[in-house]
Amino acid sequence: MSDLIIEDFKDSILKITLNNPSQQNTLSHQFINDLKKIFENADNNDEVKVIILSSSGKVFSAGHNLKEIKSHREDKDQGLHFFTTLINTCSDLMLKIINNSKPVIAEVKGIATAAGCQLVASCDLAYASEGSKFATPGVNIGLFCSTPMVALSRVVNNKHSMEMLLTGDFINADKAKSIGLINNYFNEDKLVDETRAIAAKIANKSSQTLKIGKKAFYNQAEMKISDAYKYASEIMIKNMMNQVSEEGIAAFLEKREPNWS
Repeated sequence: MSDLIIEDFKDSILKITLNNPSQQNTLSHQFINDLKKIFENADNNDEVKVIILSSSGKVFSAGHNLKEIKSHREDKDQGLHFFTTLINTCSDLMLKIINNSKPVIAEVKGIATAAGCQLVASCDLAYASEGSKFATPGVNIGLFCSTPMVALSRVVNNKHSMEMLLTGDFINADKAKSIGLINNYFNEDKLVDETRAIAAKIANKSSQTLKIGKKAFYNQAEMKISDAYKYASEIMIKNMMNQVSEEGIAAFLEKREPNWS
């Protein structure tokens, strides 16, 4: 991978840092492909228990690289092939995050717009600095944020989602927390430590249980309630029958720490 994305692995936590501040950490086609590969590798690495997605610079991510998009309008097909590949690849990246067996936490310092905001919404948890801002401003340049809308509308209710999508206006960290886009926000100098503390708490749980739970959460969310209960009941019964829950329950009753190994 290039030095535009930094990986740091410590104490079962993989921290991925978007490191292209001069380009506002925009999601070029190559940048997206590199991120996809990192998430795929982390998914298949048993040593990784939690992933943190962070950035360097004042912008978490400004979304797609508009200069790259503009350059492909000179293609013979006016950019159709490139635009199709770019958007489909970006959507695949978001699915790699959601379908990843490891919990993914966004650590947002600065501005997250368009597909950058989509990244935040796609993560399982999100924490931000108090000065962070969020927007889906595509409407301002004649390009409605349709794919960011998919992630946004699944974590923020319709009225708030539509307000962001239709106005393109920025919201601050306090508003982002109140509408459910982020879990919490902290002073900038505390953000890294607070996020890692949450990641460490999660990393202390059973990897198998986290994998089961994350997959079940997203699957049941798309079902009607009767189907969701049927599906979740089946998952919970299987979970009850495995060694991990046997050990966890025994440890709780015996007032000791569980041995997840």
